[in-house]
Amino acid sequence: MATHHSVLEPPTVAPVATSVFVNGHFPRRRGLIVLLASLVGFLLTVVWSAEFVDQTIGDNVANTLLGHDAKATPIAGVAAGVVFAFVSGLAGTFTACNIAAFGVVAPMMGTAGRRWARLAHALRPLGWMSAGMVTVSAVYGAVVGLVGTRMPQFSTAPVAPGAMPPRLIQSLVVFGVIGLVMLYLGLSALGLVPDPFARIARRFPNAPMVFMGALIGGFLIGRPFPLFRQMFRSAAESGNPLYGAAAFALQSLGNIVVMAVLFLALTHLAGGRLRNWLAARPARIAVLTATALIVAGVFTFLYWDVRLLARREILPWYPTAPWV
Repeated sequence: MATHHSVLEPPTVAPVATSVFVNGHFPRRRGLIVLLASLVGFLLTVVWSAEFVDQTIGDNVANTLLGHDAKATPIAGVAAGVVFAFVSGLAGTFTACNIAAFGVVAPMMGTAGRRWARLAHALRPLGWMSAGMVTVSAVYGAVVGLVGTRMPQFSTAPVAPGAMPPRLIQSLVVFGVIGLVMLYLGLSALGLVPDPFARIARRFPNAPMVFMGALIGGFLIGRPFPLFRQMFRSAAESGNPLYGAAAFALQSLGNIVVMAVLFLALTHLAGGRLRNWLAARPARIAVLTATALIVAGVFTFLYWDVRLLARREILPWYPTAPWV
């Protein structure tokens, strides 16, 4: 009798899940997936307008929630700084470095059970991811509270075209590393490179989510978002590491709260059709996970390491849309 094999999964290799990001069900046309996801990441760098996201969305959200001009009003004291930190985090939800904060949620969407059971299942990995994120954010915030006035992000000095200010060099390095790490994780989800969590996940299955949270927390180390830099200077001038740790942790939480609510709502509302669609061919979960990570990795690296150099007139040209 002839056997009909799935187009998505090779029939000869028994799938072995090595971590939450790598379920072992690898699709056949992996090269095409990498190519298309990379193309999407590149096109996002072409059309992405930081001015629109930072000013039109970010500033207006912060001004509305705070009830005053967020940029023009000094942060008066620790209490005001804590509020400002969380609000500016909310306002920065859709900045360039957050586009794939939840690109790794595809494995959670295949969970069986009733709606509330799926919701509870989704909360656990979100909690582990938040733990990694808050740890990195708080440690960096404490460092800022201690030595922040001597750090590159504290400077506001203008720099001539053709030169890179230290604060942007910091952004270039941090986001370049994060982008390459996300790209590698996307390739590992397709089985093209080894799973970096294969060994540790056997003992600590939540380690990949903690690591992803740490990457998201690392966004603050490179972020040039104007409202963030205003909070950075407040924490640095305070000389208070506890204030710096609390403010940075709250801004990271503010950054992801909207996406977390949207994801949990989708998890709660998604009926059996979506769950059954993913469960019917587990390779679909691998495709979704890999695509999100590759898009995020390519976008982050090209946006912060190539397009940024072109905007500083260090590289001769980078394609951008007319509205950028």
